[in-house]
Amino acid sequence: FQMDTTQESYLDLFPLDAIVYLTPDSENVLEDIEPHKVYILGGLVDESIHKKLTLQRAQEQSLQTARLPIREYMVKNINTKNYHSETLAINQVFDVLSTYYDTRSWPAALKAGVSSGKGYVLRD
Repeated sequence: FQMDTTQESYLDLFPLDAIVYLTPDSENVLEDIEPHKVYILGGLVDESIHKKLTLQRAQEQSLQTARLPIREYMVKNINTKNYHSETLAINQVFDVLSTYYDTRSWPAALKAGVSSGKGYVLRD
């Protein structure tokens, strides 16, 4: 993948209506990747201290939000830790998005990016 880096804010680089801030706390489900949209991977998450920090940031910036369709395609797996989290590391979100882009299959994408340690497995 080709990437450019800059110190400029995404708010200065793209129209607000083209930006979708991905956050696990969004009520909106990402159903498809749209080529004219810019997807921001919310990378400021601390599940225990700053809940909903990425959602709050997106709302303060008047941005659209979406979450990966984990609940729609996966179920909680019974595990000894009883730990279930829809919060993924940035590299996991990137893996999900890039696999979805290649396959157009959310089950394949989620299988590629959501580790078993998150407590979820694909629905049968």
